[in-house]
Amino acid sequence: MTKILHRNIGAEMPRAILGQGVTITDSDGREYIDGSGGAAVSCLGHSHEEVLDAMRAQMSVLSYAHTSFFTTDVAEELAERLVALAPDPLNHVYLVSGGSEAVEAALKMARQYFVETGQPQRKHIIARRQSYHGNTIGALATGGNAMRRAQFQPILPETHHVSPCFAYRDQRSIETAEVYATRLADELEAKIRELGPDKVMAFVAEPVVGATMGAVPAVEGYFKRVRDVCDRYGVLLILDEVMCGMGRTGTIFAFEQEDIVPDIVTIAKGLGGGFQPIGAVLLSHKIFEAFRDGSGLFQHGHTYIGHPIAAAASNKVVEILSRDGMMEHVVAMGERLQAGLDKELGQSPHVGDIRGRGLFRGIEIVKDKDSKTPFDPGLKIFAKIKKAAMARGLLCYPMGGTIDGVNGDHVLLAPPYICTPEEIDEIVVRIAAAINEVVAAQ
Repeated sequence: MTKILHRNIGAEMPRAILGQGVTITDSDGREYIDGSGGAAVSCLGHSHEEVLDAMRAQMSVLSYAHTSFFTTDVAEELAERLVALAPDPLNHVYLVSGGSEAVEAALKMARQYFVETGQPQRKHIIARRQSYHGNTIGALATGGNAMRRAQFQPILPETHHVSPCFAYRDQRSIETAEVYATRLADELEAKIRELGPDKVMAFVAEPVVGATMGAVPAVEGYFKRVRDVCDRYGVLLILDEVMCGMGRTGTIFAFEQEDIVPDIVTIAKGLGGGFQPIGAVLLSHKIFEAFRDGSGLFQHGHTYIGHPIAAAASNKVVEILSRDGMMEHVVAMGERLQAGLDKELGQSPHVGDIRGRGLFRGIEIVKDKDSKTPFDPGLKIFAKIKKAAMARGLLCYPMGGTIDGVNGDHVLLAPPYICTPEEIDEIVVRIAAAINEVVAAQ
């Protein structure tokens, strides 16, 4: 009897004993292609020797030093590397231990910024429905997933939500992408005015929505309009790239493809590639200056921030991601994955949409393709697909509640960037077989 409180109590889970390249092996000797990188984490696969060597080297000299006493060469080097990759004015880094921590820190940065600059009345956070920003209380409150929020609602801080940019579901047939983007930006502006133009501190969004909707990118022009609205009312734009960032969509930062720069961006998951828990917040110079010239501190912290071994692992991961050809490979393999999914599943009456960018792809499952009607949520189609995929030696990341937190099913694929064309093709074969098996049984 396990002594671990597992996510699903009573579930019989295989024991992972070995990770190598794009595969994980369990204690029965069964191999699984890691088609989702865990939760879009293992961007370089498993047991990457260069990363392991960097970690070993750091372990041999210093394992831990609390950031209230010391900085370290390896943490400073990581920050320098991230700033060099980011566009101006994102030129400062705050290191944390994961995605939820990064979002919590970003929210506190936004609040403290306005206190430091003499605008303490700014307190409201606006995000989008069907978003996910983490599981800690502040991050969960910011996220707009009704299912995840429901039982904790009484203890969540007040936040506000507007519509997601979900063209497959919400763009009207008579709307162009430009008209749709304008409608959503107008909705954000109306919400800011409703709450008080001088009382909103931040708008939070994922450039490509991950877990809750399944690799949904915004329509062209949406984020430019959002940036304009935020600037008009002095609202900070926080982009959450915990899942979609660090090369996942084919550029180091997902927002690069939107031709904007946020005030704050959160990163994690692929930042450390799963080799160590790590996350980070990149903040603009104006926010840093407000802290420096005001109280002289950022009133926040956790025990393991800036952990030397995590920083060493991440520093090597980011170096590898930055090498010539890596992002081009992500784009090429992403196009191959999309083409394969379109070929194998595009004609299925139960696959409504196949979408995404780079090696971040979502497959939305429907009962009826023409009407986009979802399956009864009680059937738990997403869970059945996960089980069927694992039986075929494939790890994927399905979720329910795609449409509103209750209805809808999708599968998220986020394989390692090191995948070969043959491995991409095998992922397509296995996920198509799993989906076809499950929907045929309904």
